Amino acid sequence: MPMPVPRTAAVAAAVALIIGLAAPAHADTTSQRQRDFAAAAAEFGVPENILLGVSYLESRWDTNAGTPSTSAGYGPMHLTDLREAGAATSHHDEGTEDPRGDDARPARHPQAGPAAPPPALQTVDEAARLLHTDAGTLRTDPAQNIRGGAALLAKYHTGDWYEAVAKYSGSTGDAAQTFADEVFDTVKSGIARTTDDGQQVTLSASPDLVVPQHADRTPPGVECPRRVTCESVPAPYQELPGNDYGNHDLANRPESQRIDHIVIHDTEGYWDSVLKLAQDPTYVSWHYTIRSSDGLIAQHVPTKDVAWHAGNWYVNAKSIGIEHEGFAAKGTWYTEAMYRSSAKLVGYLARKYGIPLDRAHIIGHDNVPGTVPSTIKGMHWDPGPYWDWSHYFDLLGAPLGGFGLPGSSLVTIDPDFAKNQPVFTGCDSPGTPCAPRGSEAVVLHSEPSDSAPLLKDAGLHPDGSASTMDVSDVGSRVATGQRYAVAEVRGDWTAIWYLGQKGWFHNPRGAKVAKPAIGWVVTPKPGLATVPVYGRAYPEPEAYPANVPVQAITPLPYTLGAGQQYSSAGTVGSEYYYAVTFDLADHVVVKGKLKYVQIQFGHRIAFVKADDVRIAPAF
Repeated sequence: MPMPVPRTAAVAAAVALIIGLAAPAHADTTSQRQRDFAAAAAEFGVPENILLGVSYLESRWDTNAGTPSTSAGYGPMHLTDLREAGAATSHHDEGTEDPRGDDARPARHPQAGPAAPPPALQTVDEAARLLHTDAGTLRTDPAQNIRGGAALLAKYHTGDWYEAVAKYSGSTGDAAQTFADEVFDTVKSGIARTTDDGQQVTLSASPDLVVPQHADRTPPGVECPRRVTCESVPAPYQELPGNDYGNHDLANRPESQRIDHIVIHDTEGYWDSVLKLAQDPTYVSWHYTIRSSDGLIAQHVPTKDVAWHAGNWYVNAKSIGIEHEGFAAKGTWYTEAMYRSSAKLVGYLARKYGIPLDRAHIIGHDNVPGTVPSTIKGMHWDPGPYWDWSHYFDLLGAPLGGFGLPGSSLVTIDPDFAKNQPVFTGCDSPGTPCAPRGSEAVVLHSEPSDSAPLLKDAGLHPDGSASTMDVSDVGSRVATGQRYAVAEVRGDWTAIWYLGQKGWFHNPRGAKVAKPAIGWVVTPKPGLATVPVYGRAYPEPEAYPANVPVQAITPLPYTLGAGQQYSSAGTVGSEYYYAVTFDLADHVVVKGKLKYVQIQFGHRIAFVKADDVRIAPAF
């Protein structure tokens, strides 16, 4: 193992090694994308493995069907063109979700206003000038896009490839160095994959590469892992007129109550605008925001405190909320830099608080249940069907799927992200088909046929109509990593129990979208025809002290029927965090004797009373 060396020497050694290893990496492949990288590297004098490493950290070498990333980047080299991508509207300002989701307080529906994109999202113009071509060609032609990225790297190079890579990120300071570190780590370890358009690309490992070493970049008081760049952008805890306050609640977690979930969100806005919202006492709150271009992490609320982010007070009180710069409705893609930074943060938090690394505890905002029947329709659905949960859990070191025996009565949803391309609508305008894109979502039908109607969701569609293919409609959709009990199998079709119905999906041999799983399932106890389902695990009335209003235990408009089974995430105690005043001394954690079981009931999680169900291992 090389001995640690000063940063300047380390970079010099790295550059020397990279140049020495710059022989074409495509000798054993006929991949056109690989040849494009080699040709561009040679043309502009950029080490091929540096070019491959930068592209991987931006796009994983994908084309993403010509759609922009969540930070307006196009193609394998993520050349940014905000002029073409445009500013997306915010689903956070639609619907009726109250981010607090607490019946003890008036609903809060703050409006974010238009998201102002930063002017820096326009590197495609500089690349076009260097190549004497137009921005449209660089957005749509992968080979020209790679040439454009190589030209930019060559321009940024002033004798130090590490610094050129850092500048390519579009950031400065520690955030730019974090991006460069990730690129150099990728070059050192090597990687190979098949892209979203079927190209085989390989970055050969450089095990002797010396990656520059840096001091811990975490400022004092910020809860972050090493090897990422974090900053503190505190959310205000502030009294407001009208006996109100914002924009979160003080607490003493985990001593006062366990933290059971981490909730993944997208911002529906650009970095600068979102950070201003996080500092607005009249707005709502979340614990962290992660930037798309370089993975920079900003912490707003200490994890011991409760942020107002998930639309369900029970979940808020027991979770950490992480926002990712991006737009779910645009059908865009998330950068590898952000995925990696997020995975490091989630892994750090999961270890710190003992949170299981599974899809029952690392959930999307779209997996958070409505609190009562009237709130279901307004619940948010980010980060959307284009968040790559499978890749994300690979980065977490907790791969999804494939751990059960054939024929198991429990399955994990695990489609091939790139090949799985359901045709959703409404990404850009209502009813308009979204661009074909890889997706983590598998659509369910009421019968084993692609032409059969989708399932009904009594909460989302109380009029009794079937669910739709609108990108925001999660009423007949399962997500990668979620586990469900098998109800029936007919040929290449599998049915699972879902919202009290059988939901069918195509699961042919050789192209499985669900893998056998191991785990526990719940079913109603003998003698019970149906079991109520809840969006919160609140205590029994007798548990509340005299000064705390009793919170209703209100069932959702679904039932779990006899003979049906649902995947169990374990038994949880009943809790309610009473926090309606600015003074922490008035806050009370109410814990009851009532026990619940968290289940995967539909696209969202839910709870049933432990006394109503029998828990058994899946076979």
